[in-house]
Amino acid sequence: MIERTFPSALQSLVTNQRCVSCISSMEKKIVSLLEGVSCIKEMDQVHALITKTGLKECSSVACRMVSFCVVSVSGNLNYAVLVFEELAKPAPFVWNNMIRAYANSIFPIEAILLYNRMRSGNVKADSFTFPFVLKACARVSRSIEEGHKLVPLHKGAEAHCTIIQTGLELDPFVQNSLISMYSISGSIEVARLVFNRMTQKNIVSWNTMVMAYYRQKNIESANGLLKEMPIRNVVSWNTMIAAHVDSGDIKAAEMVFEEMPERDAASWNAIIAGYIKKKSYSRALELFDKMQGANVSPTDITLITLVGACAKLGAMEMGKKLHEYIEKNVGFEAEGIMGNALVDMYAKCGNLKAASLTFERMRMKHVTSWNAMIVGFAVHGHCNEAIELFSRMQSSGTKPDSVTFLAVLTACSYSGLVDEGCEYFRNMIEKYKIEPGIKHYGCMVDLLSRSGLLEEAHDVINRMPFEANTIIWRTLLGASKTHGNVELAEVALENLGRLEPLKHGDYVLLSNVYAEAHRWDDVERVRKMMVEMGVLKPHGCSQIEMSG
Repeated sequence: MIERTFPSALQSLVTNQRCVSCISSMEKKIVSLLEGVSCIKEMDQVHALITKTGLKECSSVACRMVSFCVVSVSGNLNYAVLVFEELAKPAPFVWNNMIRAYANSIFPIEAILLYNRMRSGNVKADSFTFPFVLKACARVSRSIEEGHKLVPLHKGAEAHCTIIQTGLELDPFVQNSLISMYSISGSIEVARLVFNRMTQKNIVSWNTMVMAYYRQKNIESANGLLKEMPIRNVVSWNTMIAAHVDSGDIKAAEMVFEEMPERDAASWNAIIAGYIKKKSYSRALELFDKMQGANVSPTDITLITLVGACAKLGAMEMGKKLHEYIEKNVGFEAEGIMGNALVDMYAKCGNLKAASLTFERMRMKHVTSWNAMIVGFAVHGHCNEAIELFSRMQSSGTKPDSVTFLAVLTACSYSGLVDEGCEYFRNMIEKYKIEPGIKHYGCMVDLLSRSGLLEEAHDVINRMPFEANTIIWRTLLGASKTHGNVELAEVALENLGRLEPLKHGDYVLLSNVYAEAHRWDDVERVRKMMVEMGVLKPHGCSQIEMSG
C-alpha cells in the first residue's frame, strides 16, 4: 500500500513547495512522508525534496531521517552518516541515534569517538546517551585482547563520572548499562557495587547481574542471585540457557529450553548458538526449522549464527536459501556483521564469485570485511586477487590487522612469492607495529620451505620468540621430503617426537626421505619401528554435498 501511495504524495509536495507561507505545513507533510518511507530509494527521493525546500536543518525532519537509517531494517548506517554530517547543529536526539547505531554496528569504537565529539561540541548528554556509550565500551572491550581492556574500561569509568555529575546515577537504564559494561570489561566487583546501590532493582537489573556472574564463571554467585530474584521472566530463563551453553553443557541448556513456560527469539538464538558452539551444525539447522514452525521470527543474531553454521558445514545451498530469506522476508542488507558472515560463508563454500559480489555491495567495509574476502581468495589459491584486494584495502585507508597479514602471507606462500612475503612480514612489524604470532611465523616457514629454502626456514624457526609447534615442524618435515634434505627431516622428526607421539604420516615421510636418498637400511629401520610400535595407517574418508 505504501509503495502505491508514496510517489503520488511526493509529487503533490513538489507541486506545492514553491509557496513560502506553507513551510510549516510542508514540514509536517515531509515528516508524514518520512514516516511512510519503506526503502532507501524512497528516502533518496524525500531527501532530494528536503534539500530543495531548505528543510534539512529542521530538527524533526533530521531526526526522522536518521532514525529510519539506524533503526529500520531497510535503512543503512552509511546513509545515516551522510545525513548526519550534513547537519550544522544536530539535536541531542540525533546524536543519540547515531551513537546507538554505531554501538550496535561492527564499528563500536566509532560510538565512543562520536560521544567525544558530542561532548566537545557542548551538546548535553542525557539518560539515552549513556546506555549506548556504555554498550559501545563493553563491545570494544569484548572484541580486543584480554591485556588491552583498560582503554574502554577507562572510557566507561569516565562516562560513569559524568553520569554522577549530571545526576543520572539513579536512572535504572543507566545503572543496568553500567553493570553490563563493568562485568564485560572484567570489573565484576564494581558491577556488583552498582547493583547493590540500586534503590529500585527491576527484572533487567537482576538478569544483567546474574548474566555477569555466569560470564565470569562464578556459578555459585549467579545461582545465589537467581534464588533471590523476586520474579523471573523469559530473559531469566534465556540467561540460564546462555550460562549452560557457555560452560559447554548443551544437554542442560536444552533441558532448560524445553522446560521454559514461554520462549522468544532470544531463547531460540541461545540454544541454536549452543549447538553451533558444540559443532552440531545439523542440529542447529533443525532447530531453525522448528523455530519457523513455532512462528517465531528470527533476529539478525539468529541468521548470522546460522550462516556461520553453513560456513562450517560447507552447506552452500542452505546458505543461499538463508541469504534469500534474509533479503526477501527480513529486509536486512548485507552490511556489517551480516555482510561479513555471508562473505565468509560463500568463501568457505568455494563460491568466490558470490562472496566477491556480496563484499562489493557492502557500503561500509570494516577491517574484518576485507579480511573475510582476502582470506577467501588466499585459501582457494586466488593469490593475485588476494594481494590486489590488500592493496585496495590500504588505499581505502583501512588499517590491516594481524589476520590481514596472515591471509596475505598465505597467498604469498601458495604463489611462491618469497620476496613479496618477506617484505609484507617486515612491514607488519616495522610499519604497522603488529607483533607476529606463531601462525605468521608458520606462514614464513611454509613460504620458504615451498621454495626449497629449507635452511632459511629452519633459521626462522630458531629465531622465533617462542617454541615451534607440531604444525611448523611437520611443514619442515614435508618440505625436507620434497627437496630430499635428510638432515633437516631428522631434525624435524626429533622435535616432533618431543612435542607429541609421532603419527603414521611422520614415519612414512621420514621413510620416503631415506628411500629417495637410497638409505635402505634406514628405510627398513623406520618400517620395523612402525610395526613394533603398532603404528597403523587409518582409512581415509571424504564427504561432498549433493542436492543440498
